[in-house]
Amino acid sequence: MTQQINLISPAFKANPFPVFAMLRAQAPVMEYVWPDGQRRSWLITGFKEAEAALKDPRIVKTVRSVYSQEELAEKFPWVLNQTEEQLMLNRHMLNADPPDHTRLRTLVNLSFTPRLVEQWRSRIQEIADELLDAVQERGEMDVIDDLAFPLPIRVISEMLGVPDEDRTKFRYWSNIIVEATGDPQAFERAADDITAFTRYVHDLVEKKRNDESDDLLSKLIRAESEGQKLSKHELVAMVFLLIVAGHETTVNLIGNGIYALLQHPEQLELLKQHPEHIKTAVEEFLRYYSPVMTATQRWAREDMEFGGQQIKRGDNVLIVLAAANHDEHEFAEPDKLDITRKENHHLAFGKGIHYCLGAPLARLEAQIAVNTLLKRMPNVRLAVDPQQVQWRPGILLLGLSKLPVTF
Repeated sequence: MTQQINLISPAFKANPFPVFAMLRAQAPVMEYVWPDGQRRSWLITGFKEAEAALKDPRIVKTVRSVYSQEELAEKFPWVLNQTEEQLMLNRHMLNADPPDHTRLRTLVNLSFTPRLVEQWRSRIQEIADELLDAVQERGEMDVIDDLAFPLPIRVISEMLGVPDEDRTKFRYWSNIIVEATGDPQAFERAADDITAFTRYVHDLVEKKRNDESDDLLSKLIRAESEGQKLSKHELVAMVFLLIVAGHETTVNLIGNGIYALLQHPEQLELLKQHPEHIKTAVEEFLRYYSPVMTATQRWAREDMEFGGQQIKRGDNVLIVLAAANHDEHEFAEPDKLDITRKENHHLAFGKGIHYCLGAPLARLEAQIAVNTLLKRMPNVRLAVDPQQVQWRPGILLLGLSKLPVTF
């Protein structure tokens, strides 16, 4: 039955929640056959099961933690045949298990505390106003192209010390890489773009080696944690992670949130009348249209009983955050958008040691972007039929490629 479900397709993403509800009702942990008929994964759609899996040390991030070199050569030859550039991108902390994960996260953790992120509030507001100034007289805009994408990419670029003129390149590269994530064949097809991206970042790192700047990349180059600096590969991977995770997910959060409001006029009106509800509104956007549909892939390190299923060592595990966040056993009226929802303990940012490092920044950017748009363009409305709204392909993210509006 699951082979009929194409999690990757934009058509599925337009309304995945009835299917997720059906899967949860049958089994919150279920074997999933990919559309190619070859690959299999354990699909976790229940909230309690998803929360447990995110924290379970038996479910790991890298298949290298599971198999010997000989076993990898037999089962996953592509893991051993990756180019140097592909290896670089796979060495970031989101794909690492302890102790590497602990060391890598410690090096960047202090730059994303709520207190330090709050210092960016006025700059984020300035950028949001500049972006809306540019479209104010047009009476129309694409929320993704004109606000949701440029805001977070400018912020993370400024934080890292990346030149503004390069942010368009980052959009192209990150789109290609993110949409290929979880698909070895697509990742292979993206090899030239991965090479171009890693070479760019490597050159940027080299330029900053003797730089006394106070930006985040310069700090990472100088950083030490218990005497250990980041290796060249780890630096490139860290920049990749911060650029992609630092803006891709926030693009979706802002775009999905505005789309959700446009689909629910009474909630849109409530937020316009009471902008102080923006914090709980953003939490509801995170739950309702989770910007990350599935957590990055994991693997069972050993044979285990989980969620009533027998999972074998080496089995692939997909934790569907968007499904867990609509679990009727955990949320009252989960398919209803309620921007004043209390006790909203969603899993949109994950859980456990891999909880999203950039959560405070994403929240602040979304709060400012949405409230500023509603304040300046109070008559904003969809410019197309909801059926025409385009969703992005790929297993990882749940987000729109375009969101045209008029005001």
